[in-house]
Amino acid sequence: MLTAFSRFALVAALAAGTFACAMSLRNPNISDLRQHPGRYQDQTVTVNGVVTSAWGLPLLPFRFYKVDDGTGEVTVLSEGRRMPATGERVRVKGRVEEVAMLGGRPLGLHLRERDLYVKR
Repeated sequence: MLTAFSRFALVAALAAGTFACAMSLRNPNISDLRQHPGRYQDQTVTVNGVVTSAWGLPLLPFRFYKVDDGTGEVTVLSEGRRMPATGERVRVKGRVEEVAMLGGRPLGLHLRERDLYVKR
């Protein structure tokens, strides 16, 4: 028979495991995004990494930058005014999108930026 403490410990462990699983889906590695794009399609996720390049076109509201977390690199589409510089450490929250799928591989996999935090 389970004691009150044992029941509490079991419930706490199940809650912590569920929370950890949910957080892993919201904070995946970039390599996981690239390997399993269908799992994250149209989901909001957060990635942490270093900006490897940044570019934009004059007179267009879109800006692009690439973030590398050590496991891979992903392009971020930004409509904001703030553009991180190459070499800055960032945390980006955004929606996973792709232009198309070809042979089960994502074409144009990117994050549409919702929130940007530049680490100082």
